[in-house]
Amino acid sequence: MGGFSNIKSKLLAEQVQEQIYHYILETPLEPGSKLPNEFELGEKFGVGRSTIREAVKLLVSQGILEVRRGSGTYVVNTTPSDLDPLGLSGAEDKMALALDLVNVRLILEPGIAEMAALNATEEAILELRCCCERVEERIASGDMYIQDDIAFHTSVARCSGNKVVEQLIPIIDTAVMMFVNVTHQRLTKETVMTHRAIVDAISDRDPIGAKTAMMMHMTYNRNMILKLIREEKEKNHKE
Repeated sequence: MGGFSNIKSKLLAEQVQEQIYHYILETPLEPGSKLPNEFELGEKFGVGRSTIREAVKLLVSQGILEVRRGSGTYVVNTTPSDLDPLGLSGAEDKMALALDLVNVRLILEPGIAEMAALNATEEAILELRCCCERVEERIASGDMYIQDDIAFHTSVARCSGNKVVEQLIPIIDTAVMMFVNVTHQRLTKETVMTHRAIVDAISDRDPIGAKTAMMMHMTYNRNMILKLIREEKEKNHKE
């Protein structure tokens, strides 16, 4: 019985870990920001302090939080260490990095989508459509959809059937995470539209359609980042 209780406690801590991480992104809390104390977090998420403590430990292990004795718990990063294979999370100019990453995605992902339309199995297409639907459900309910968006692009890469492309998945994941972090989910309608177009083209075995739909998806992303960079420059100029 004790073993089952431990499993249940671990699962709850993992759920709260995800909730705290979403809270950090949604607020947003930038690196250097202090997290509310254990009591406040427990009240917010409806769990005890021990569960909060375990969830914080998990986020510390991912490089998201740092506990400073006598001071509190602080955000040190907004990208988990397992989603930063290139070690880019330390870059100071996040907008410039997001633009660099989306430029690389423009080179890679339309071609990956094209391969996916040619090589995807029926089972892989079904999984891709499920990923697409999960993103839409999250958007419709106003929830964070970073992990589901990452799963979608990972699924497209797997649909390609190319072993080398599969090795690029962590880089694609990093880019998706960075984009959503800097834009705070401002392209929801465009995301739904272009994701559907990508899935439909891959399902129809239409390589040109898949490539074009992914190019459109990436172009929306790139234009949004450029818009945010312009806004930031104008704000700094006024100050």
